Amino acid sequence: MRDLLHRFARCPVVVAPMAGGTSTPGLVTAAAAAGALGFLAAGYKTAAALRAEMDAVRAAGTPFGVNVFVPGAPAPDRAAVTRYLTELEPDAAALGARPGAPDWNDDDWDTKLATLVAQPPAVVSFTFGCPEPGVIAAFRAAESQVWVTVTTPEEAALAAARGADWLCIQGPEAGAHRSTFSLAAAPPAVPLHQLLRDVAAVTGLPLIAAGGIMSQLDVRAALAAGAVAVQCGTAFLRCPESGAHPLHKAALADPAFTATAVTRAFTGRPARGLVNRFMLDHPDAPAGYPEIHCATRPLRAAATGTGDTGRMNLWAGEGFRAATTRPAAEVVALLTGGSADS
Repeated sequence: MRDLLHRFARCPVVVAPMAGGTSTPGLVTAAAAAGALGFLAAGYKTAAALRAEMDAVRAAGTPFGVNVFVPGAPAPDRAAVTRYLTELEPDAAALGARPGAPDWNDDDWDTKLATLVAQPPAVVSFTFGCPEPGVIAAFRAAESQVWVTVTTPEEAALAAARGADWLCIQGPEAGAHRSTFSLAAAPPAVPLHQLLRDVAAVTGLPLIAAGGIMSQLDVRAALAAGAVAVQCGTAFLRCPESGAHPLHKAALADPAFTATAVTRAFTGRPARGLVNRFMLDHPDAPAGYPEIHCATRPLRAAATGTGDTGRMNLWAGEGFRAATTRPAAEVVALLTGGSADS
């Protein structure tokens, strides 16, 4: 813990894990070279693919983190998921695609855990829930710091009780998936700075602030609210090292997209993205992750292939318009007030 605190005293920036190919080894190593801590995203890839990315980052000799999705229970209302597939038929027809099978899976959970314990990174973080105490203890024994992403004081208290070393406090301003432990519950709307104070009241663990942080002023405000560092995703989406699709990068600067909103339409979990046709056409998508994620994946792939940004999941936080195409090192410098050459 002391090493991370010293690191964050110099550069209090974490580059968020962004699943789906955005968090490339190149982004992680560029962030590390600039003094930030970068994360690989284990979500949506096999353990073998994760190992290859870890090897690529290790070859650069830089510390890094890996984020893992905690598997949840199957969809609470299977009939609602089935009805939603029927609702998707016009989109499928327009795209010349068919929905995928709405299957539940654990995202290769056990194999990924075994891989990470055998080859421990500096930090292992968890999203969508808190692992059991034995899992956390295994990583601590392997000398990985364990972070848990939380959205409420109650989630924070549970993570602290199970042995987490740090907490990533994710406010409603954040882009992409909310890390709510409950799949069905509506995501909390408490602003990040208040949430930091609320969590600090129930635990003394170090806190990482996440959600809408796009500038040096945002960083300073989060630190003043009690965080020891900030985690930024949208700020790095348009960087050349980011693996985000070019259409996604372009949409962040496209005046046709004027706002973000939280939706379950793409994956069955609450997630913030640029408001587009698909969101508006499916305002009442049911809870069901990863079932709906699996069902819409062929549609999203077809939309990307045809350039249909109206049906792509364009994840973005509230401050998306400030995202820049500068290299990751320059974005780190913008956030910290430092020099990209330092």
